[in-house]
Amino acid sequence: MKLTKKEFLKYVDHSLLKPNLTKEEVVAGLNFAKENECAAVCINTCNLDLAYEILKDTDVKIGTVIGFPSGAHTTFSKVAETIDAYARGAVEMDMVIDIGALRNGEADDVRKDIEAVVKASPAIVKVIFENYYLTKEEIALACKLAEEAGAHYVKTSTGFAPGGATVEDIKLMRESVSDKVKVKAAGGISTYADCIAMIEAGSDRIGISKTQEILKELEAGM
Repeated sequence: MKLTKKEFLKYVDHSLLKPNLTKEEVVAGLNFAKENECAAVCINTCNLDLAYEILKDTDVKIGTVIGFPSGAHTTFSKVAETIDAYARGAVEMDMVIDIGALRNGEADDVRKDIEAVVKASPAIVKVIFENYYLTKEEIALACKLAEEAGAHYVKTSTGFAPGGATVEDIKLMRESVSDKVKVKAAGGISTYADCIAMIEAGSDRIGISKTQEILKELEAGM
């Protein structure tokens, strides 16, 4: 697969989630996403006002994270985060499931947790599984539950676990949801070749923090 820079960037959620980013670094990242017309940014909720100020008149979608990065939050708190984030300009919510509940076999609770976030706002909801901690069967089940709950995307990872996206998992997730649900790869994607492999495996979006370095690779090969 060969993509132009513009085509590639329409897959990219430019990630600005590291907790040690300074305001200056966040502003630089937002302006980079604006200038390069990334599909979206994914930013911590504390920086949403800043993101809205910079991106409000652009086509770059403002995304944020809910129950991040552990997912071990109450549904009440995830819903409250979602309502607040939407009010402050976020139109895409990357929420983390209750990983422990899934592993416990508490499927109804996981489904209800996702559904509550979906219903909390009109935003697109991307459900993060943190695949590193899950079996293939659990990943497939999580896909089923996310779709039943009305989620718009299933997503591999937060980027904070020891492992991230794999081609094998992307293929499994793509096979485990209908065409109504999209797939996002994130976590450990650090080269242009990684990105292309994820897209070819079925990813509709790619969450990356090393966007600038990856673009240099793309441009060098053009």
